[in-house]
Amino acid sequence: MKEARYIVGIDLGTTNCVVAYADMQVERVPREMAKINLFRVPQLTGPGVVELRDSLPSFLYVKEGHEDDSDSLQLPWQEDDAMTVAGEFARERGAEVPHKLISSAKSWLCNSAVDRETPILPWETTKDIKKLSPVQASCALLRHIKNAWNHEMAADDPSLYLENQSIYLTVPASFDAVARELTVKSAQMAGLKDIVLIEEPQSAFYAWIDKAGDDWRDEVEKGDIVLVCDIGGGTSDFSLIEVNEGADGLLNLARVAVGNHLLVGGDNLDLTLSYFLAAKLREKNQKLDAWQMRGLVHSCRKAKEELFSSQGADEYPVTVLGRGSGLIKGTIKLSLKLADIQQVVLDGFFPVCSLDDKPAGSSAAGIKEFGLSYESDPAITRHLAQFISFHTDDHGNPRLPTAVIFNGGVMKSPMIRERVLSVLKQWHSASGGGEIREINAVDYDLSVAWGASYYGQAARGDGIKIRGGLGMSYYMAIEAAMPAIPGLAMPTRALCIAPFGMEDGSHAESKDRLFNLVVGEKVTFDIMSSPNRHDDQLGDVIDNWDDMGITALTSIETELDRTGTDEGFIPVTFEVKVTEIGTLEFWACSRDDDRKWRLELNVRPKA
Repeated sequence: MKEARYIVGIDLGTTNCVVAYADMQVERVPREMAKINLFRVPQLTGPGVVELRDSLPSFLYVKEGHEDDSDSLQLPWQEDDAMTVAGEFARERGAEVPHKLISSAKSWLCNSAVDRETPILPWETTKDIKKLSPVQASCALLRHIKNAWNHEMAADDPSLYLENQSIYLTVPASFDAVARELTVKSAQMAGLKDIVLIEEPQSAFYAWIDKAGDDWRDEVEKGDIVLVCDIGGGTSDFSLIEVNEGADGLLNLARVAVGNHLLVGGDNLDLTLSYFLAAKLREKNQKLDAWQMRGLVHSCRKAKEELFSSQGADEYPVTVLGRGSGLIKGTIKLSLKLADIQQVVLDGFFPVCSLDDKPAGSSAAGIKEFGLSYESDPAITRHLAQFISFHTDDHGNPRLPTAVIFNGGVMKSPMIRERVLSVLKQWHSASGGGEIREINAVDYDLSVAWGASYYGQAARGDGIKIRGGLGMSYYMAIEAAMPAIPGLAMPTRALCIAPFGMEDGSHAESKDRLFNLVVGEKVTFDIMSSPNRHDDQLGDVIDNWDDMGITALTSIETELDRTGTDEGFIPVTFEVKVTEIGTLEFWACSRDDDRKWRLELNVRPKA
């Protein structure tokens, strides 16, 4: 089969989607990296106005019946899904009518508390608005990107269609196997069949390597531990990448730690700033209803971004549409000041803390509002302290980073980067360690897509690859073999089915131990994971797993086929494969014949 012309990196972000590409047919010297370009995404920016932008805001505006045929919402191509409008128009119009706005689809995609294939978005909207599932919402964003690319880059040449290129789609490092499977499904629904998943922090690091060129080895040295601190619109992700020396004497890279998927980021900042402004209104005996508060959140987001990015600006106007019936009737005009952000954001989200500090636990409320599983403690620096404390060296000491690469829209703010660096330096000082330095990022918004395109070239043998593999160890609950005790449920043990660091595209078998597989009746397979148990090997069995840093991930309810001669239990071994796209496949293999049972991970989570 003919090799694709373009290697395309797609950052399916919580707040913005970015696309970068490399033309592999451009003439260059052998083993020279192809130049990476940014694809400017055409999108509606206003009624009847289509513009090219560096990114596609990850927002969907749900159209009502009378808007389906409106010329003002038409795009230059025939849209497959006329139900929504994506991008800048959706973000701006949605701030005025928040009940018709879908945002944070990516955060919902990894929310194991909901059925991510059921239409639930926009969340808490009125009943007369059509809804999409998180998978469908992610698909709508990717479909817009596909159609935009085909319109701009392919003309009438099918060989240049996006679906015929080599696509590298980024996901948070902490995305579990289920979230990765659902991401792949979203892409397939959008018509993108041949994709590879790559972790976002690694992509940001690859972007730096591409920027540095052959000089990257001059900026790091053997023994360096680089922290990739990625704080975007909805999530915070941490990864540690270690610089080693290979047998050839050259430096190489290995990802040695991945943090949990933290639902705290720019969205939380926006919400906090909106409550800050709402409190100022209450001091004037003015109140906002829920609809206006949602509009205020989106207005604060825009104000925050402008203050973070503007040169010298210290204030930005905030507007919220008015409502009637005893509430504020006219349009509300406020302003958000840079000093407000410094007070609210720095102290609330990036407080000075010690390496021993831990995030605060959840509240004692017996019932909580259902929605996204935001972190109970918004203090990102305390989450970072916990992450570093969890990941220790061979002597049990925390792996304090010696360098840091910042990524994500939140980190565009110099004052936030300075605060995080200051906290890291204090930890070094307290431990008697050395210095920490910042490695300049390529672009806080664009580097993930950029790095994904670089990785695609590295996968062809043209660049540096980071050794990584699975960012978690995966386990399956097995029932212990012991005499029954009245009134006591059989205890479960955790069987390691995929160890930390298992490489993409690798396959492993466990044939040293037999297990009994239940067939012919409905059963449940409980899947667990751990980001910090790096020494467990394939086939290891762990007792008291819930006290050993292993947490429940999902449950698979199924009924496995049996033949007429089967007696309900079949002796099996198992095989596991990490696919090229970074997902996990598991088979139970019969001892006595060639039958195999595959367990699918993209299923409904445990209720």
